Amino acid sequence: MKTVADLEMTIERRLTRTWHRDIGGAEANWPYQISLGQPTSVELEADFAIWSRQTAVIRDWALRHETTVGFRDRRVHGTTQPFPITVTVPDIATAAEICGPEWVQRVARNEIRINELRERFPCCTEHPKVLRLVDSYTDLDFGLLLDVAAWFNVNSAVGMTPRQVPVPGVHAKWLNTHGPALETLIGRSLELARRHPARIHFTYLDPVHLTNGGRRHDSASVGDTMTPAYRPDVVIIVENKDTAIHFPAVPGGIAVEGDGFGGSTAAAFDWIARAPALYYWGDIDAEGFEILAGYRRDGLAVTSILMTSDTYEAYAAWGTNTLPNGERIRRRQPKDLPDLTAEERLAYHAVCQPSDGLPLRVEQERIPLDVAAVCLSTAERP
Repeated sequence: MKTVADLEMTIERRLTRTWHRDIGGAEANWPYQISLGQPTSVELEADFAIWSRQTAVIRDWALRHETTVGFRDRRVHGTTQPFPITVTVPDIATAAEICGPEWVQRVARNEIRINELRERFPCCTEHPKVLRLVDSYTDLDFGLLLDVAAWFNVNSAVGMTPRQVPVPGVHAKWLNTHGPALETLIGRSLELARRHPARIHFTYLDPVHLTNGGRRHDSASVGDTMTPAYRPDVVIIVENKDTAIHFPAVPGGIAVEGDGFGGSTAAAFDWIARAPALYYWGDIDAEGFEILAGYRRDGLAVTSILMTSDTYEAYAAWGTNTLPNGERIRRRQPKDLPDLTAEERLAYHAVCQPSDGLPLRVEQERIPLDVAAVCLSTAERP
């Protein structure tokens, strides 16, 4: 029979998957009936006291959260006993309350936002998708999105670069970041000028090259003819720019600044993709492991360093539960990432749903660079 913890996990899983479609009116996923499962008659009679206690726990939990329990009469030791077989969660508000204050606030915030979307953009057919795209937006960014979308509804920016779009108070980075939500809301492409070719920045780490006066920093654009100062024996892709710039000396090494999710840009460079030893080092958080998996999906056979459960626990005291803007990082359900190793997957699950006292993120910068250099020098070459 499912425990209270099982019930709460099942409810949160459904809420995570469907909340935007419920609030957006695309479908109704509540009430939701959960089957509890049942012991066999032999199991019930053998451990009736245990099952009675578990039944009482389910009843108390259901009463506390205003959910409905369905019962079935079972014969136990010659008597008829009501036994719980289902729990029904009546609505999304109850589901959010069960999953905690963050979910209550999230649902309430998005119920306000869906009303604004319907009022200002009644012709939009993708309200649920917009809700999901803007879920992490601050109220300021959400308000700005509505204003910019209204501008695009009556103006054209065809062929302009993001910097040239004449919307007051909006800069190019904002448009680049929020383009998908804008296009979904107005129902068409912004048709801005194509972005410049993707580019990488990297740092030469070979001590002989540097001692002889070779340049330390370099860059290259996808599709351009470019050969690095030397063919690297070791390439390490790192998530943080400062980490790449200040990485310690590595014979035959090059440190490449990461490109966020996906490794298609780095994969376009033969001297990276075919490096004899290719490593990735990112933050120990959900995004860090998802980025790592993305690099592998894009064809880069990267080996991770310092992204294990041992490293996570060793540096947990320097971790954080907040984003740079002060918002709390949210716990999440781990994605199915078959490109991770078993050890990486263990750490990924740990940071998605950390145990008490452990943080949701240990940033790369919190681990000393000399530790990374030693780790790299002792790492088993692929």
